[in-house]
Amino acid sequence: MRIVLLCGGSGKRLWPLSNELRSKIFLKLLPTPNAGSAESAKESMIQRVCRQLEEAGLLAFASVVAHQRQEEITQHHIGNRIPFIAEPHRRGTFNAIALAAAYLHAKQLAELEETICVIPADLHADVDFLSMLCQFPSVLAASGAELALLGVAPGHSSTQFGYIVPASDSCSESESDSGSPASPADYAMVEQFTEKPDERTAEQLINRGAMWNCGIFAFSLKFILEMMVRKGLPTDYDELLACYEQLHEQSFDVEVVEKAVSAAVIPYHGEWRDLGDWNVLPHYLGGSNTIGAGTVSDDSAGTHIVNELQQPIHVIGVPNIIVAASADGILVARKEAANRIKSLRHEGQQLMYGEESWGSYRVLNYSPQGQKPQTLTRLIELLPLKATSYHAHMLREECWTILSGTGEFILEAISRQVQAGDMLRIPAGAKHAIRAWSALKYMEVQIGRELDEGDVFQSPLDAEWDNGQGGLAQP
Repeated sequence: MRIVLLCGGSGKRLWPLSNELRSKIFLKLLPTPNAGSAESAKESMIQRVCRQLEEAGLLAFASVVAHQRQEEITQHHIGNRIPFIAEPHRRGTFNAIALAAAYLHAKQLAELEETICVIPADLHADVDFLSMLCQFPSVLAASGAELALLGVAPGHSSTQFGYIVPASDSCSESESDSGSPASPADYAMVEQFTEKPDERTAEQLINRGAMWNCGIFAFSLKFILEMMVRKGLPTDYDELLACYEQLHEQSFDVEVVEKAVSAAVIPYHGEWRDLGDWNVLPHYLGGSNTIGAGTVSDDSAGTHIVNELQQPIHVIGVPNIIVAASADGILVARKEAANRIKSLRHEGQQLMYGEESWGSYRVLNYSPQGQKPQTLTRLIELLPLKATSYHAHMLREECWTILSGTGEFILEAISRQVQAGDMLRIPAGAKHAIRAWSALKYMEVQIGRELDEGDVFQSPLDAEWDNGQGGLAQP
C-alpha cells in the first residue's frame, strides 16, 4: 500500500496565521504528547500526522503532494523523510491525486494492483485511526469495490461534514465502540453520499446509520490510471507535469467519489476531528486559552488568543471570540462567525512571514506601491548548520547586518567567517550564500528598481557546500 498525504488549501480559513504559502497544516500550535506549554513542545498538523504514521509503521510508505512553492516549508517541518510531489499549479484534489499516482507509477515503480490511500494532512485523530488504513487492501479485495472510504461514527448531527450512507443489507455486525482497528470483515457497501446537508437532513441520515466522510479514500493504482485515460489525461508523470497548467480544476469528490459504481466504507468509532477553522481549532491547543503574549479575563469564557506578535493582546469581558494575530494581520471574531474570513480578499497582499528549509523570515518594512527604488527589509533566522542556496539577484542589491550567531558567508566564491556586528553588501548580479554554524540572525535590506520573487538565479557551488559541509572549518 502507498499513502499520499494531500496538502492542499489556500490558507484562508485560519488567516492571519495561515496564508497561501503557510497553510494551516504548517501552523505549530498543537501540543506534542506529554508536553507542557513551551514553544518547543508544539507541533504542526503535518508533523503530528507524520509522527502518528511512523508510530503506526506506515510512514515509510508515504509521500506528500503539495504546491511546488510549499516544498521548502514542508522540508522545514518534516525534513526529507518522505518524497515530495510538487504541483506546478493548484488544480484541485483530483488532479493532485492523479499527479501523485503518475509519480508513484513512474518514479517509485508502484504495481498496478497496489492500493493507493489518500489522506488529508490536516486531520486530527489518534494512532488507532491511522492504523485502520491497513484494512483498505483487504476490504477492496473482499468487497470488489473500486473505491473504499473510512467513515466516522458521528457524535452529533453536523452541517459541516459530508455523510456516507451504508446499504442497510450490508452492514457488519462486528463493529466495536472501542476505537480499535476493525477486522477485515468490518465494512459496508455504500448506498449514497450526501455533501454537507442541513441540520434536519443530517439527523435523518444519522438515523439511517450514516457516517461522517473524513476525506480518506483508497483505490488501486490501476483504477485511477484508467480513469485518467478516460478523462484524456496522460498517465506518464513527465507528460502530465508538462500539461498541468492547462488542466481545469477538478474535485476528487465530484469526479470520483460521487460517480463511483461501487464503494465500500470501513466504520470507525473513535477520535477524529477536522481542525480547519477557528471555531474548532482552539479546543485542541492543549487547554490554554492563550498562545503567545496576552491574557484572557475570567469573565471572557470561551475566548482564545493566538498571538505571533511580540505585542501583548488582552481581552477583558468579551466571551466566545477568537483573536488571532500575526505579521499578516489581526482577526477578531465571534467563533461561530470566524469562517466568514474566507470571503475577504487577501490577493496581492505582501506576505509578512515565511518558512524555508533553512529557517524563517519576517518582513519588517516594505516601500509603498510605485515608489522607486523599491525597498524591503526582512529579519532572517537560519537554523544551526543550515544554508541558503548559492544564487544571485539581477534586479536588486542587498545589505545584510549580522545580529547574532556565527556562520560562513560566500560572495563570488570567496568565503569569510561572519558574526554579530558584521555588515555585508551584495551587488546586483553577485552570487552569494550563507551558512549558520550556530543559530544565525541577520537583517536583510533589499533595494532595487523591482523586487520580484522570481529574481533568483541559482548557481552550483561545490559538492561540499551542497552536502552541508561548507568551504571553511567550523569554528
